Amino acid sequence: MTQDTLSDVLRVVRLRGAVFFNVSGKSQWAAEAPPAKELAPLLMRSVDHVMEYHAVAEGSCWAGIPGGPSVQLFAGDVVMFPHGDAHVVSSAPGMRGNPDMSWYSGTTISQLPLRLAINGENILLSAPSDSDADANIVCGFLGCDVNPFNPLIAALPRMLHLRATEEDAWIGSFTQQAVAESHAKRAGGEAMLARMSEMMFVNAVRRYADQLPEQSIGWLAGLRDRFVGRALALMHEQPTHEWTMDDLGQQVGLSRSALHEHFVRLIGIPPCSTSRSGACKSPRACCSTHAPPSPP
Repeated sequence: MTQDTLSDVLRVVRLRGAVFFNVSGKSQWAAEAPPAKELAPLLMRSVDHVMEYHAVAEGSCWAGIPGGPSVQLFAGDVVMFPHGDAHVVSSAPGMRGNPDMSWYSGTTISQLPLRLAINGENILLSAPSDSDADANIVCGFLGCDVNPFNPLIAALPRMLHLRATEEDAWIGSFTQQAVAESHAKRAGGEAMLARMSEMMFVNAVRRYADQLPEQSIGWLAGLRDRFVGRALALMHEQPTHEWTMDDLGQQVGLSRSALHEHFVRLIGIPPCSTSRSGACKSPRACCSTHAPPSPP
């Protein structure tokens, strides 16, 4: 993969990790989150889009989109919902919870992460630690910009599940640290967790892209190609430049027709919509707005 291109786009996205809950679940429990567009005004008013993730510190649980896919999570696993779908985290698949988050706006929170305990249908705020909980989870909310351009979010699936691996053992340390912060309330804890959650998101995107089958098409698949990845990097490095197919071809070492073929094969669209002069009208939009739909 062309890592510099991904790094460039991540800078444009401007991730902002802000809100964290430490949730413990016991008995037959379920926590349901409403769509991100409803959460954003409550949790992160200054951002365009909110993505929620859940990292399992201890035990196991299920996560899924109502009426859609669900996965079982174990300690060290992470699940993200990049498109802001309503979703449920629960003790068993198919359960539903109460998506009403109005309690949050009336809660006085001196320092994050906020501790929640769910025992059956009961939710307790700032609850004491429960060693008998079936699952201990870190729930984070990442804010990001979607305007004027965010091809990365569009390229991700609605639910992104990453299993714990030895290579990513630091994620397990992150969840344990987040749980510890929920008890200790140490100075600087929120800022530290925010930076770590941004690292976790970048890691999740890299792992997802690396695991894409060779025959995959789409924006992330294009990053892995030597020529398409370089062309994307050029358009992101100089977004106001009126790129033509000839310009891009000369820069990446391909003819106009060959570069066009690479884009269509890997991304599903040509590199830019052209005017009569052959100049790209909107190099940013052509790689996002008209991109193929994201994987299910």
